Amino acid sequence: MSLPILYSYRRCPYAMRARMALRLAQIDVEIREISLRDKPAHMLQASPKATVPVLVLQDGTVIEQSLDIMHWALQEHALGEVAHSGAEALILENDTAFKQALDAYKYPERYPSKMQKEHRADGEVFLQKLENLLLEHPYLFSATPSLADIAIFPFVRQFAAVDAVWFEAAPYPKLQVWLNKLIESELFMSVMEKQPTYIE
Repeated sequence: MSLPILYSYRRCPYAMRARMALRLAQIDVEIREISLRDKPAHMLQASPKATVPVLVLQDGTVIEQSLDIMHWALQEHALGEVAHSGAEALILENDTAFKQALDAYKYPERYPSKMQKEHRADGEVFLQKLENLLLEHPYLFSATPSLADIAIFPFVRQFAAVDAVWFEAAPYPKLQVWLNKLIESELFMSVMEKQPTYIE
């Protein structure tokens, strides 16, 4: 029987977290690495929003939001316990206020209402919240990675990469350890293996 199809783009943080959840749940999928300039017609037919990730199940069901893919993978496959109280609100803050600050910090020329350092300071509100959570556990809610860790990690990784020298010197020691641990994890390295671009 054919595998579920995951349309993905290797460097997209939304696609990263979907791939990580699927791998954590040990769900085999056919990964179709897309070209952003030449998106496959089948993907556009399945999901007119035209952004990755998109998961097409064997029965034709389409799951087109990264969090929905994560929930499907982790809850439907006996890993629902990786979700913790407080995770939903934290992920929502990541996907809204922090993502907005991240975009402005990465591309300050597109957001000239503030200096780049001011955009970074906006993002630091969330970084400090994560640092405080990590004072209690190695991961955000426990001793092992949860849904929240996987959902948030790719965006913190991007934020840190904007100015790596600054981030390494910033007052977030627990967050730095957490980030490095996830970057060096077998889970992350396995989902970042390069795939050939899918051609229909």
